[in-house]
Amino acid sequence: MIIPSVFWLVPIASVVALAMAWFFFTQMIKESEGTPRMAEIASHVRKGAMAYLKQQYKVVLYVFIVLAIIFAFMAYVLGVQNPWVPFAFLTGGFFSGLAGFFGMKTATYASARTANAARQSLDGGLKIAFRSGAVMGLTVVGLGLLDIAIWFLVLSHFYHGDNMALVTITTTMLTFGMGASTQALFARVGGGIYTKAADVGADIVGKVEADIPEDDPRNPATIADNVGDNVGDVAGMGADLYESYCGSILSTAALGATAFSMSGDMQMRAVIAPMLIAAVGVFLSLMGIFLVRTKEGATMKDLLHSLSLGTNVAAVLIAVAAIVILYLLGIDNWLGLSFSVITGLAAGVIIGQATEYYTSHSYKPTQKISEAGLTGSATVIIKGIGTGMISTCIPVLTIGVAILLSYMCANGFDLTMSAESISHGLYGIGIAAVGMLSTLGITLATDAYGPIADNAGGNAEMSELGEEVRHRTDALDALGNTTAATGKGFAIGSAALTALALLASYIEEIKIAMIRAMESGQEFIHPLTQKMFDPTTATMPDFMEFFQVNLMNPKVLVGAFIGAMAAFLFCGLTMEAVGRAAQKMVEEVRRQFREIAGILEGKATPDYGSCVEISTRAAQHEMIFPSVLAIIIPIIVGCVLGVAGVLGLLVGGLAGGFTLAVFMANAGGAWDNAKKNIEEGNFGGKGSFAHKATIVGDTVGDPFKDTSGPSLNILIKLMSMVSIVMAGLTVAFI
Repeated sequence: MIIPSVFWLVPIASVVALAMAWFFFTQMIKESEGTPRMAEIASHVRKGAMAYLKQQYKVVLYVFIVLAIIFAFMAYVLGVQNPWVPFAFLTGGFFSGLAGFFGMKTATYASARTANAARQSLDGGLKIAFRSGAVMGLTVVGLGLLDIAIWFLVLSHFYHGDNMALVTITTTMLTFGMGASTQALFARVGGGIYTKAADVGADIVGKVEADIPEDDPRNPATIADNVGDNVGDVAGMGADLYESYCGSILSTAALGATAFSMSGDMQMRAVIAPMLIAAVGVFLSLMGIFLVRTKEGATMKDLLHSLSLGTNVAAVLIAVAAIVILYLLGIDNWLGLSFSVITGLAAGVIIGQATEYYTSHSYKPTQKISEAGLTGSATVIIKGIGTGMISTCIPVLTIGVAILLSYMCANGFDLTMSAESISHGLYGIGIAAVGMLSTLGITLATDAYGPIADNAGGNAEMSELGEEVRHRTDALDALGNTTAATGKGFAIGSAALTALALLASYIEEIKIAMIRAMESGQEFIHPLTQKMFDPTTATMPDFMEFFQVNLMNPKVLVGAFIGAMAAFLFCGLTMEAVGRAAQKMVEEVRRQFREIAGILEGKATPDYGSCVEISTRAAQHEMIFPSVLAIIIPIIVGCVLGVAGVLGLLVGGLAGGFTLAVFMANAGGAWDNAKKNIEEGNFGGKGSFAHKATIVGDTVGDPFKDTSGPSLNILIKLMSMVSIVMAGLTVAFI
């Protein structure tokens, strides 16, 4: 097995991405933080964010140690697991956490500098915020490609000469995705609970009851709110998309190893193709990042156009690059696979545009929610829920069309459902997911930009920089709300395609586990023919028949119901967690307003530390049960209902979780921007009856869009990853 020299483009791209992330970081650090007051506020937020992350990583470390010991026991004692899995699991979690840490560190340094740049011009503020967000995007893709390249080279060395080397290598590498997913879920859930407890508490008591502006320094919860933006929307999102990015590349590589297992050199080309497309995407993302700029007095549509120019140029160029890469590799049906990549890219753009339409106050859906504020908070909530539900149509139909098109393009529109047709079609779905995520360097930059702009606005408000500066930071913040919603839609869409590719990878892992069990003396009898079943020669349809994976099998149906239920259960638990934490925050803010004389007159300083402590404790305590539940459910289903039940679970979780996640992210984003629309002077402006009604809607939407909704795409993939890692245990119960 010889690794082609072109593979070295992957580690080179990872080094370039990390080097450019460092360049953007150092350029940002050279900028001034502004006045001493601005620097002081930024320092409080930075210290709070780092203190929280340190505590979170301690909790996650204990969970990882326990899981690594379990995997080591399965590998070295029970013999039902690949011996590399415990190490792959740990590195996946480590790199995922590292990506979130670097992104958040950058964001906490960038917010005051963005606010200070906005004192001179809108373009100056946009550039600092966006390029600081690009540090997160480039760090995620750089560390992801580095992790993949290292493991591929190490495992290729140890499995050299094995006739199933590439299948074993790629399925083993998939397991580091579980480490990344586990870390991402803790980061998303913990960060989401932290930020929304503070945000809801600050809004209810500050804006609604005390009638003071958002981010007012008199509000004791305002520092905790700004800290939360970083730990939830930056560190959490970075860890989330790190595992999406790696999962799409690795699942596609695993499907390529299977689809072309009888094609000699073609197998290696199919394995490295997704890695090369992702590597070229790094360079094209950089080109897109440098295109983002705007002019003074830009409208919301102008600002959206500035960001869209960078992302769309990168998307078009990667489509052309993918065609060239697949052609030069000489892969069978390279043109069809190129169209699969383009399908994934197009799906990402369409989902992003649909999300923008339903969440930006430049368009009617969000404007109608603002208008509903004229009749009270109840109509705002009803209208927002309805808008969120309707907004699921375009993303779901887009993903459905993308699945069908990428499948058929990859197998030459062969509808015979033969083993070869299915394996090639599934490889097409996987490479479509890679296409969608190939420009993650810039698409994640647009997402990480959001909380940086939000914190910049908070800094400007607390530092009393004046109306003109606050107007610029408000424009950047409103843009950030839309880009964050777009980023969440993009992350959810990529999760759907990646999870589908992981379904096929699960069957491959079951196959390897059955071969390992046969070598230990276990025999498998076909339930229909009562003859010996040989997994070494079986195709995917053979496995479907052996495990009776069909809609008439109650195990499949029960699994599907449990999967759909898991999405709602998970959301319910995280929503309630935010509610409990927010109650404590509201009580603390009310207590300070009541007991500390002179706060509302600006004569006394609030106790910011107590609010930070409430959010920290709540997040640490509340994140454990929902996160562990996501790991336990697939294990129990696998042991009780077997492979058929697990496949049902994953399909139900994917269908229910994807739709619910889109609904929650879009409803929350629309409520937030409906409030921003009124704050710009529409329907009565700040302090009006309609404004207070939309604040209530925004408060309800906060955990929708920043805690439960975005955590669902990790839940979908984590259940798939856990199923893959636990395949050996599931087979042992057959």
